[in-house]
Amino acid sequence: MAKEKGTRLIANNKKAYHDYFIDETYEAGIELVGTEVKSLRQGNCSIKEAFVSINKGEVFIYKMHINPYEKGNIFNKDPLRKRKLLLHRSEINKLIGRTKEKGYTIVPLKVYFSDSRVKLEIGLARGKKLYDKRETLAKNDQKREAERDFKVKFR
Repeated sequence: MAKEKGTRLIANNKKAYHDYFIDETYEAGIELVGTEVKSLRQGNCSIKEAFVSINKGEVFIYKMHINPYEKGNIFNKDPLRKRKLLLHRSEINKLIGRTKEKGYTIVPLKVYFSDSRVKLEIGLARGKKLYDKRETLAKNDQKREAERDFKVKFR
């Protein structure tokens, strides 16, 4: 099988952008087994309820659901098992320092293939208050209305 070039999105976490301000993003590799990669190639993944945690200097993602590969038989693993994320030591130390500050957390943003390797984009995030969410929705509505008016005007 020839190597794929470019990126291909597998799963996206839109709720994270609604609930958090994303300050920084990092690209991390994921430690997977073969049947999980085959299932990801079919697009069977969900990160809506997933979260990232740091234990003993290692970064793990929990509750990332990868459907079992239908032809995988005994080699299939638990769909919700914890998976290790592969980051540089300096990035891990930076994340540890920032998450100790009040209000910061690490959230998964998207899962994608980058040149045939599975990558996870994680974000260092601060939680939004209810009034921040309303403000963001109002801005998006205004932008959508402006684009709609612009489209109608030039047709």
